Amino acid sequence: MMRIIEAPSPNFDARTAPPEILVLHYTGMPTGEAALARLCDPQAKVSSHYVVEEDGRIFRLVAEERRAWHAGVSFWKGARNLNGVSIGVEIVNPGHEFGYRAFPDVQVAAVIDLVADIRGRWTIDDGRIVGHSDVAPERKDDPGELFPWKRLAEAGHGLWVEAPPAPGLPLAQGDEGAGVFALQAGFTRLGYDLPPSGRFDAATKAVVVAFQRHWRQDKVDGIADGATRAQLIALLRLGA
Repeated sequence: MMRIIEAPSPNFDARTAPPEILVLHYTGMPTGEAALARLCDPQAKVSSHYVVEEDGRIFRLVAEERRAWHAGVSFWKGARNLNGVSIGVEIVNPGHEFGYRAFPDVQVAAVIDLVADIRGRWTIDDGRIVGHSDVAPERKDDPGELFPWKRLAEAGHGLWVEAPPAPGLPLAQGDEGAGVFALQAGFTRLGYDLPPSGRFDAATKAVVVAFQRHWRQDKVDGIADGATRAQLIALLRLGA
């Protein structure tokens, strides 16, 4: 049976709608203790609903019926500023700044159990289980390319697909044309905030990187090669 440790944070306010999105983060601090302290510090004005330690312990900071302050400026599937419609789960990991490393099996198992528990109470579609980098690609990298999204999906939570590379030249920053427009339209349909312009600009590269961190983890370079585009098309065919 999953055990929740209460660690109340004062950093929350009222919801205006039920949660329909689940956002996974990494803490990005040297220790879990430091992350908990910050998330419970009223001066920091940040929080999450849960923190999952590397040893599998789960802390509840904010009740799911309240709005935690975890997503900031964010967007997914037409919704902006997602704190009001999401549940935030912080996963203890030093992150790219302090020595990014693989997530221990016991921690991943705890995340899977927690996600299943949350979805037992709220209607959260697989296509709305995302990372912080998905909803804020120009600002955030977490939970990053080492987070096992495939394992989460195999447990029944979130989207995963493996598609063979598609033919065609890679698309990269500076490119223009119908191919770029179609790429941007696909990312927009998946959920990203990327109005099609036909120009592969910095915002497009940030979305490609975020997509690769989640769905094409072996090569995160911001270039929309055949494998990246094939993954996107296959996800859209799933009905994402």
